[in-house]
Amino acid sequence: MFQQALVPLEGKVILDLSRYLPGPWLTRILCDLGATVIKVEPPSGDTLRHLPPLVNGVGAAFAALNAGKRSIVLDLKTPQDLEALLKLAEGADVLVESFRPGKLAKLGASLEALQARNAKLVVCSLSGYGKDSQRAGHDLDYVARAGVLGLFGPADRPPVVPGVQVADMSGALHAAIGILGALMEVEQTGQGRHLDVSLTRSAMPFAIMALAGQIGGRGQGMLTGGAPGNRVYACADGEHIALASLEPHFFATFCQRAGQPELAGRPPWDASLGPDLEALFATRPRQEWVELMAGLDVCLEPVATVDEALADPELGAAIAEAGGFRVLQSHHGAPPAPVESGPPSLDEHGAAIREELA
Repeated sequence: MFQQALVPLEGKVILDLSRYLPGPWLTRILCDLGATVIKVEPPSGDTLRHLPPLVNGVGAAFAALNAGKRSIVLDLKTPQDLEALLKLAEGADVLVESFRPGKLAKLGASLEALQARNAKLVVCSLSGYGKDSQRAGHDLDYVARAGVLGLFGPADRPPVVPGVQVADMSGALHAAIGILGALMEVEQTGQGRHLDVSLTRSAMPFAIMALAGQIGGRGQGMLTGGAPGNRVYACADGEHIALASLEPHFFATFCQRAGQPELAGRPPWDASLGPDLEALFATRPRQEWVELMAGLDVCLEPVATVDEALADPELGAAIAEAGGFRVLQSHHGAPPAPVESGPPSLDEHGAAIREELA
């Protein structure tokens, strides 16, 4: 059945002063929910514009995060452009920024100055450690400090660097939830608020099972690699399979189908199973394992590449074609708003926006 796009933020205006990954992904999510996002950039532009690989002269990461947005250049160190930002805030619903804590206020756009122009404005600040810290950092620092990084990897080796930006993406998601809640509060009270989103704190829920004492240390617990029934295995072709047969009945079904009934009576957390399963998976290429286990409840999946995942019809990823770029849209359980344009060129909408302010 066809579903209409979920666009509860249609008509809402978001000012995005952020750069790099967390803020732009946050506002990309808000775009997918129907909001109009105005990307406010310095004269040099968002650094991601120039970060290789370039596609059609634009950084691929910038395109993925900023399609569908409008762009205006404002040099906030100048009085006229600072005033332009404050004027934009008068008609906006949300302002997102990722400066070092206190920097925006020093430029003259403090929370008080912004809300003096618009009492309903929701201001969301993204930073590594929150408003009371000036520490520099990146995603790896945040997940390390949050107690999450120490759960990745084997017990006898250092923690493994995650292949994705865990805290950055988690911070964007938590900020999106906070913004949606704050916008509902504005409807009830007529008053905006400041959201102080720490990327480090936003990563901490990933360790909630460890905090609850439900998993052991790195490489030792049921969910961190200690159970052979919950590991990644190399196949005959060098590709990999993820086996997560944590329950004995799933594991027994897997063993029977794999032609190893003698393993079926052993619990999947029996550490001595490790060498047996390593040898077993090495006998077939990845696709053969997928086909052999098709239709069975064994909790086995191929370790797919990003391109394989995007092309998987069962996953049904929402991919928009805009301005010559493929844009992966956020997932909310319903169709997102259409992406009307590709990534904006620097200051592409500056003249039109300034005219709107006049």
